[in-house]
Amino acid sequence: MQAITALAHLRACVLCVFDISEQCGYSLKQQCELFNNIKPLFANKPLIVALNKIDTRRPEDLSQEEKDLLEDTFKKNDNVLLMPMSTLTKEGVSEVQNTACDALLAHRVEQKLAGNKVESVMNRLHVAVPKASQELRQPHIPEGVLARRAAGYTKPDTIRKLERDLEQELGDDYILDLKKHYDLPNPDDKYDDIPEVWEGHNIADFVDPDIVAKLEELEKEEAMLEEAGVYESEEENLTEEQMEIREKAGLIRKEKALIRHKHRLNKHRNRTPMSERVIRKKQGIKRARSISAVSTDVPMEVDSKFHTKKLKPGRDVSGLRDEKQVKVVKALKKRSQIKMNQFGRAGEADRHISAKLPKHLFSGKRGAGKTQRR
Repeated sequence: MQAITALAHLRACVLCVFDISEQCGYSLKQQCELFNNIKPLFANKPLIVALNKIDTRRPEDLSQEEKDLLEDTFKKNDNVLLMPMSTLTKEGVSEVQNTACDALLAHRVEQKLAGNKVESVMNRLHVAVPKASQELRQPHIPEGVLARRAAGYTKPDTIRKLERDLEQELGDDYILDLKKHYDLPNPDDKYDDIPEVWEGHNIADFVDPDIVAKLEELEKEEAMLEEAGVYESEEENLTEEQMEIREKAGLIRKEKALIRHKHRLNKHRNRTPMSERVIRKKQGIKRARSISAVSTDVPMEVDSKFHTKKLKPGRDVSGLRDEKQVKVVKALKKRSQIKMNQFGRAGEADRHISAKLPKHLFSGKRGAGKTQRR
């Protein structure tokens, strides 16, 4: 009921929909009675009555009694428009929408013209109407068109078919031909193979028409050289000692490759840290053992190459008699470091600044005093 009462306060066009097929559960007579009850709310508003569901029942198929009922209901209102439509088949829907918009626009313009503000606005407006010229202005035709007409040119009746038209006509047999419209001096060159480019060079520049004949000549020449024995290599005459040396050298190279591969695999594994001196010593001993296992003729200088001298004591224990003195020295060292640790410094040369922007210098508002420290 509130929605029906709101129609009296809306500045809009009212669209009343009637179901002439009576499939909504209400007869045409009941719908007319409902319209008569709420008709006073539509005063001073454009009103359009839409006869819906004409796809099932046309207005011409109504009985004479139903036609008289509709005529008696709407003949009293001159501003009521009866328009048939069908929301299922969309027949007449756009006409109803356009008519409703036009009626609403005309109604609002009439309301504005009836107000007092129109006279003050109309005094400021001036509509300029151009005067009709007495001279007849002939249409402008380009000179090229006139020359064609004088030469007897007529527009061809046939229109060039587009690719879309050809595709629809041929269906699955259609093939897009991009070369048929090429403008070349010789039309037979349209479908020639386009030369390819390889490494910045045009292959067509290196094509030789006699390449097949030259290739046959080259093959014959190669066959003659092979028959003459030019490409035959002499076998090397090696002694047993040289063969043995070669075999051992191959085994040594293979063993070295295995050692390098094993070292790469174990490179990133977790292990206790060792000094470079110890690592070199161990690697040298392993390499010398592997090489000596392969060849017994390797001189003993190889082993001595990888041996290192006895490790010297470190500087932290040099000059001390025994472990007791070492402990005393370490205790003194820790005691001297306490003062440094209080300032968070690693040593005397540590110049690390922990706070780049001290809060007491870079926070708060400035006072009226000096600002040289900020």
